[in-house]
Amino acid sequence: MNHCAQFLPQDLPMTGRQWTPLCHPRTALESSRGGRRPGLAAWQRAGLLVLTVGLVLTAGCSTRRVAQPAPVEDRAGAAAPEAGKALPGAENAGKPGYYTVKPGDTLYRIALEHGQAPRDLQTWNNMANPNLIEVGQVLRVAPPASVATAPVAAPLPGSAVVGRPLGQAGVAAPPASAANGAAPAAPATASVPESAGADEVAFVWPAQGSVIASFDEARNKGVSIAGKLGDPVLAAADGRVVYAGAGLRGYGNLIILKHNNTFLTAYAHNQALLVREDQQVRQGQRIAEMGSSDTDRVKLHFEVRRQGKPVDPLNYLPRR
Repeated sequence: MNHCAQFLPQDLPMTGRQWTPLCHPRTALESSRGGRRPGLAAWQRAGLLVLTVGLVLTAGCSTRRVAQPAPVEDRAGAAAPEAGKALPGAENAGKPGYYTVKPGDTLYRIALEHGQAPRDLQTWNNMANPNLIEVGQVLRVAPPASVATAPVAAPLPGSAVVGRPLGQAGVAAPPASAANGAAPAAPATASVPESAGADEVAFVWPAQGSVIASFDEARNKGVSIAGKLGDPVLAAADGRVVYAGAGLRGYGNLIILKHNNTFLTAYAHNQALLVREDQQVRQGQRIAEMGSSDTDRVKLHFEVRRQGKPVDPLNYLPRR
């Protein structure tokens, strides 16, 4: 509506036949509102206020996220000891007969490296779970003075068990016939040095195949013997089974025999294990079947450990 329309023509000065409004519509509007547009200015002020509040709230939320980040659980160092936490056996660190656990260790490997049975280490260290050991933990790896080492079964008088060459069917070849008047041939065993102590052992070959990998303390802690899947694996000497399982990485299905306080032998990569832990075995007894577990071909990996240290088995086996 024209704000000047309220003035009638007869009230307005005339110039000829035309009339001139007393006010211009826009001028009248600006005059009636003081020369400003309060409605438009109020909208602008309201918009500016909303924008300012929004920016303040956004800045506040951003500040909280940076200052108070969501908690992140770091599992990478789960095996590392907690700060200030006293690990079991810490008071024995560095003492003879004790070992400090390093990254990557397992109880089975520690036992093998120290010539002990895993179960003995578990008992000596009061471990409820042998799979739970911590880096920096100190373990007893030598028997306490009050613990007597379990004796190894000795051959029965007059009936010593010896190893013999295997026949085609994997059965020990029979001795020479007494009718020929010749005594049965004695099996080839490693000669025991004259200066050997009471713990020295005369070993026999654990398998009949050829040696395909020789001893190298840095890369191969024993010898590899070729064979076919299922070929018999024999105990190299009388002893007690201190481990039978697949818990030691790189060895597959493994058997460890303890022959006395000095010697252990290990038989790795088997297809099947025929003995159980704590079982007494005789020299030449079939204890496993050759296989390829945790390796690239069928073979027997055979180790001799003297007081936990790997030694060349060829120095302890009879010459072929």
